[in-house]
Order: sequence, then structure tokens, then C-alpha cells
Amino acid sequence: MTQTKTLLVTSTGESTGKTAITLALGLLAKERGLDVGYMKPKGTRLQSNVGKTLDRDPMLARDLLDLDSEMHQMEPIVYSPTFVQGAIRGQEDPDELAAVVREQYDSLAEGRDLVLVEGGGSHTTGGIVDLTDPQIADLLGAEVLLVTEYTGPRDLDDVLAAVADIGDDLAGVLFNRVADSLYDELEEDVVPFLEGRGVPVVGIVPRVQELAGVTVADLATELGAEVVNDAPTDVFVERFLVGAMGGDEALRYFRRTKNAAVITGGDRAEIHTAALEAPGVKCLLLTGAHRPPGAVVGKAEQRGVPVLLVSGDTLSIVERCEDVVHSGRTRDEKTVDLMHDLLFEHADVDALVGAGDGDEA
Repeated sequence: MTQTKTLLVTSTGESTGKTAITLALGLLAKERGLDVGYMKPKGTRLQSNVGKTLDRDPMLARDLLDLDSEMHQMEPIVYSPTFVQGAIRGQEDPDELAAVVREQYDSLAEGRDLVLVEGGGSHTTGGIVDLTDPQIADLLGAEVLLVTEYTGPRDLDDVLAAVADIGDDLAGVLFNRVADSLYDELEEDVVPFLEGRGVPVVGIVPRVQELAGVTVADLATELGAEVVNDAPTDVFVERFLVGAMGGDEALRYFRRTKNAAVITGGDRAEIHTAALEAPGVKCLLLTGAHRPPGAVVGKAEQRGVPVLLVSGDTLSIVERCEDVVHSGRTRDEKTVDLMHDLLFEHADVDALVGAGDGDEA
């Protein structure tokens, strides 16, 4: 039998694409004829503070990778705010938790060629119970893939700090969602710099709009919003701006962004007008169930900017919007399939999951 290979996918920060990358690697490994297992030791994507609702990532993994593993095996620790409070008060034993993780890993890994372990939050999540991602890698004998984004040279401080924490277990660094304007800089300067320090780079995945944002139509569906004008809803929004200032200040603020939805009260006509003057604003999301003036609706339609009307206060709508972009419709089968193709083209998949040549001892 072949020895089980274990790869832990971690990141320098939250919402870097770990889930899609982990599951896409699982699909690529299965295509190579490998028997693949999955676990996420620390369940961090929760629906309630007490953690009664299970993390959705293992549920998606079970469906996409056709696994028969039980949820308690794939997610042995529910890393909820309640759990964290208990750990701070001394109600959790790190040694016992480590033993549980190891026990469930052993049951999942038996007979497998590859076990993919998805990290939680960032590589430091779990430190209060001595179960950061690097510590889990040591516990399970896993290699570590470090996923990160790149917006400029200062990001390398975080990369090098994470690499130092991971140590000899590092399989490589994968840059994800890299803008076209930064691609050459990464290839020509950053990669040689890192490799000169003994840090292998296993891929540079370009930014793809379908993975960076959500369409206005999907956003409206998720929020239960009413579209009050006739404007295209197939445009993508990637970020959300809160309009809570005066009109002139708002216009300067909005003009510095792109692919944004402006969230503000439906009664803030001066904010609506300023947003419609900014080319980077793709959608108006109006809260409080206040219907905007007809002049605003008409001007938005003329400029091709959809106007969405939602009940609820601005703060709660912002939180729901961020959840949609970072952890809702951006993590589904379509997303994983797209990431599968991106990794196949832009990453050293064989180095990460093996070539699948079927060697047996």
C-alpha cells in the first residue's frame, strides 16, 4: 500500500480562497486516481455563536469529493465564540483536543492516498488551544500549502512570518487572485526573492472576476431585495461602501473605488446622487425600506446602475453582503470547478497532490 500523503492548506489571512483551493485539489487528485480524504479540524464557518450549526465547508467537501465520512470526523472541533470563551477560562484541555484531532485524522486517513486538511481562518487561528495550523501540521505529519494574496511588497512581511511559523513542513506558497497589473512583478521580482530565501512558490493564480465578487442578481436573491429599476443585474460587485457622509465628501470617496455597491438609507438622496456620479459604483443598495425619489431611480436606470431596496438597517445589511461575497455563493460547486481549471493551468499540482502514478509497495 502507498503511504498516506497529507496536505494542510492554510493562509496568511481570512477569505483568501482556501476552501475552493482545497476542494479543487481534491478533484484534481481524484482525476489522478487517488483515494482522497478531507478534514477541517477547526470548524470556523458557523451560523451561531454556540456552534450548533456545523461548518459548511466539510458539507461541501463531502458532496463534491463523494465522501462517506461523518461530520464529527471531518470537523472534530467547533471553533465557535463559545468554545473560545471556554478555552480562555480553562475549560478546554489542549492535549485532549489534539488527541481528538489525531484520532479522527487516523480514522479518515486509513487506506487513503491523500488527506487534504483545511485550515481555519488564518494560520494563527487556534493558538489559544495550541492548535494553530502549523501545530496541526506537526501533529498530523502534514506538508503545508500557504495561500496568500498579493497587493504589494509589504504583503511579503506576512508571508515570511507565516513561513517562519510553518518551518520545514512548508510545501510551497500559492499566490491567489493576483491582478494582471501585479503578475509581472510577482514573477520577475517576488518569486526570485522568495526562492532565494528557500521559499518555494508553487503557483500564481490570476484574479478572475467570477471568484472575486458576486453578481447584482445573486446579491438581490440572497438579500431578498427588490430591484426597483430596469438596469442590468449581471454586473459584478466586489466591495461594499457605506454612504454615511455629506454629498461632496461621498463623491470623492466613491470615485476612488471600482466594482462597488453603495449601501445607504433610501432617504439619503444626496448620497444616491453622488454614487451615480462615480464610474466605479455598479449598484445602489438602499436600506430601511425607504423608496428613493423617482429622479434617482430614473438617473440610475439611465446610467445602467441597478437600485436594490432592502428592509433592515445599514449595518446589518453590510454584514450580510460581506457574508455573501466571502462565504456564501462564492463557495459552491461552480466556484470549485473554476478553481480546478485555474490550478491545473497555473499551479504545480503534481508537487502538491502527487502525480497519481499508482505506485504500490
